[in-house]
Amino acid sequence: MLFLLSPAKALDYETAPSTNTHTRPQFVSQSMALIETLRRQSPGQIARLMDLSDKLAALNVARYQAWKPRLTSKNSKQALLAFNGDVYEGLQASTLSTNDLAWAQDHVAILSGLYGVLRPLDLMQPYRLEMGTALATEQGKNLYQFWGAQIAEYLNTRLQTDKTPVVINLASQEYFKVVDMKALRARVVTCVFEEWRSAGQYKVVSFMAKRARGLMARHAINQRISTPEGLCTFKTENYVFDEKASLPDRLVFRRKPV
Repeated sequence: MLFLLSPAKALDYETAPSTNTHTRPQFVSQSMALIETLRRQSPGQIARLMDLSDKLAALNVARYQAWKPRLTSKNSKQALLAFNGDVYEGLQASTLSTNDLAWAQDHVAILSGLYGVLRPLDLMQPYRLEMGTALATEQGKNLYQFWGAQIAEYLNTRLQTDKTPVVINLASQEYFKVVDMKALRARVVTCVFEEWRSAGQYKVVSFMAKRARGLMARHAINQRISTPEGLCTFKTENYVFDEKASLPDRLVFRRKPV
C-alpha cells in the first residue's frame, strides 16, 4: 500500500536534517528539462505565470539558476524534512525514528510539479512549481501533459510486489490529478476530513484537511498500517471514522468541536 501526499510551498532548509540517510529522485532528467524551460522566463513572466509577488518571483528565478542535477547534502535536503506546510506540521517528520523513516521510504510518495514524485528521503533543492502551473513545454501546455503517464507507471512499479495494490490518496485534487487513472493499476482509496459546522453540517475546511492528511500519514507510519481498513482506527485530534458517510473507496473522518 502506498500513501500519496502533496508537497508544500513553505520549505525549511535552515533546520539540520534528523538523518543523514538520503536517496536520489527518480526523475532528475525530467526535472532538468523543466528547469531549463523555467530559466528562459524573466522574473516578470514567472510572477505572472505563478501569480507571485515580485520578491517571490525573484527568489524563485534565483533558485532555478542555482539548481543542479547533482544533488548533495550541501545543496539539498530530504523531501519529507524540507517541506514545511500544513500537511507536514501534522506529520512532524523530524520526530520520526530511523525505523519510521525507513518504513515511510517504502510506503509514502510525495507528488511534485518539478520532481514528479519523491520518496521521503529523496534529496531535493529549493523550488516553487505547483502542479497546476500552465508551464508550456514540448510535451504540452501544462505540467499534467508534461508528466503524462510517467507518475502512474512509477506508482505501478512501486506497487508491483503487492498482491492487491492500493493507493491511499492523501493529496489535494490539484496534485492527484497528475496520476493517470487509465495507466494506474491499483485501487485508489481517498481519505476525506470534515469539520462540524452550523445547521448540522460537516464540511471540508482546507487548512484543517491539509493538517489532517499529515496526521493520517503519521498515524499510518507509526502503526505500520497495511490495509485501508486499518486506517479506520485513526482518532488523532478528535477525528473519528464515520462509517455511514463513507464508501469503500472514500473514507470519511469527522470532527466535532470540543
